[in-house]
Amino acid sequence: MALMKDEVDIVIPTIRTLDFLESWRPFFQPYHLIIVQDGDPSKTIKVPEGFDYDLYNRDDINRILGPKASCISYKESACRCFGFLISKKKYIYTIDDDCFVAKDPSGKEIDAVEQHIQNLITPSTPFFFNTLYDPYREGADFVRGYPFSMRSGVPTAVSHGLWLNIPDYDAPTQLVKPRERSTRYVDAVITIPKGTLYPMCGMNLAFDRELIGPAMYFGLLGDGQPFKRYDDMLAGWLSKVVCDHLGLGVKTGLPYIWHSKASDPFVNLKKEFNGLFWQEELIPFFQSVVLPKECTTAQQCYLELAKLVKENLASIDPYFIRLADAMVTWIEAWDEFNPPKPAA
Repeated sequence: MALMKDEVDIVIPTIRTLDFLESWRPFFQPYHLIIVQDGDPSKTIKVPEGFDYDLYNRDDINRILGPKASCISYKESACRCFGFLISKKKYIYTIDDDCFVAKDPSGKEIDAVEQHIQNLITPSTPFFFNTLYDPYREGADFVRGYPFSMRSGVPTAVSHGLWLNIPDYDAPTQLVKPRERSTRYVDAVITIPKGTLYPMCGMNLAFDRELIGPAMYFGLLGDGQPFKRYDDMLAGWLSKVVCDHLGLGVKTGLPYIWHSKASDPFVNLKKEFNGLFWQEELIPFFQSVVLPKECTTAQQCYLELAKLVKENLASIDPYFIRLADAMVTWIEAWDEFNPPKPAA
């Protein structure tokens, strides 16, 4: 039985026929899918029968958002954040179209959505590390010496899943390890500590839209931009800064999916070239950011981050001025499509 099926949307960016959904049929069919078609809007995307879905292409994005459509990337998987924007559900699970159902060591197929939701509905422990990893899993608890005052944890905003088969490597690592495959199944979920950034991968990711949705923006990348293949990295750095400030948790580990296709490392190197250098300045910047205590919502945090990006990163490249402006436009679009709920 699908877990909380009326509170979950599955967001899929794609440029191709979605035959991969057949693998996921027993697990995805109970949920609503938001499919964001990238690239040529005249191309027909075929979806297998029997799924409840809405399909949006670039023409739809322009029609729905008007001038604010400028903040949605083109020819980049960052287009998925349009689905985050228009969803009305509490939880989002997003997956790439070259990912299939994985099996655990016993041979049982893994229900990735169910595991992600389980991660999100149980607390996180970002302020004190538990050496038995997630203490809220069955068969685990807090170890001796863990402060009782911290055992209630904090709400979990992000669940970051992993992958078997093709690792999520950058182009230089792909080139030196072309045959390497991810075969280790680690039966663990951990909370990423406060103050620690991580490389977030968007191909197997879930989050609580109500807690962190406004900060889950995958940036202005792709066609016409000098920054590519860093959309999920950027969203991970920014959303972790916001989570840390607001006292929210981020988990990583289970569930696994099967990543089937390695992208061309030479094409990736060309796309990643600027990012490989820029990340060495961006990461220290995000590690040192301190948001004012007056920022009490994800929107307020994100607007403050947009201001800091423009002030501190424009010297790297004028691109970061455009990125900061797009971040502001994103929040304007978010507020338009997600007005505050009236007080009870």
